[in-house]
Amino acid sequence: MRYSERRRRLRAVLQGSKCLSPASVYDPLSARVAETVGYEIGMLAGSVASNTTLAAPDLIVLTLTEFAEQIRRIMRASDLSLLVDADHGYGNALNVMRTIEELEHAGVSALSIEDTRLPIGFGQPEGVDELIAVEEMVGKLRAAVQARRDPALVIAGRTAALKVEDTGRAVARAKAYAATGVDAIFIIGVETLDQVAAIHAAVKLPVIVGSAPASLKRDDLAARGARILLQGHQPVAAAVKALQETYAHLYNGGAPADLKSKIASAQEMERLVNGDTYRKWQRDYLH
Repeated sequence: MRYSERRRRLRAVLQGSKCLSPASVYDPLSARVAETVGYEIGMLAGSVASNTTLAAPDLIVLTLTEFAEQIRRIMRASDLSLLVDADHGYGNALNVMRTIEELEHAGVSALSIEDTRLPIGFGQPEGVDELIAVEEMVGKLRAAVQARRDPALVIAGRTAALKVEDTGRAVARAKAYAATGVDAIFIIGVETLDQVAAIHAAVKLPVIVGSAPASLKRDDLAARGARILLQGHQPVAAAVKALQETYAHLYNGGAPADLKSKIASAQEMERLVNGDTYRKWQRDYLH
């Protein structure tokens, strides 16, 4: 599936009436697994990319090149429409333009640029988010829209204002970001449905919610303009847990046969890696 087709599919979700949750994926194989259970939209978070590419925490030590390369690998192996967290755009407004260029070329369907001051500054209290000035963020988003080449690519302005400011100031930021021409507003720190409703009413754009309390249901969020709800990155943690248990079993002398009910079968693995296709190519071109 061509990248523009995947982007139009994601746009259809944003323009619809339902709120969907994407699969949190981290590499080509996880993307393939997500597709087998029915997902059409995937999410690659900056934190997940840092964890799985570098085994490092989410402290903006991953480079744009490393991020883009992981995206390319995922896009080659799957037909997912991929939403990615492009953090702060890896620098100022000019860096944001380069980020758009690289990630669009890598095949993303949607990306977000956030207003959190990153990386963490000298002397900044641990765990405390700081926001850049509205004017600086507006410049970044205007630059992002200008840098886009495929009009189907979705650009979202992401704000952490609900975490550090009141709802009124979060609404003001969202309005300023919407005026730049972005396609959606991505909000984190949501606690109530009223917050989502207030931002949607002010911007008249689809809203992406970066996690919410379990008490807020997708149908209720959908009625207030939310079209995507992130649910965290449990698949990565689940994979780590499965690896730990499997390694421990084998290291402690357990028999491989004892793992049969806990692991993918050889046939499942063969399907996931397109084994039949590769064997056909071997017959066609190597014999």
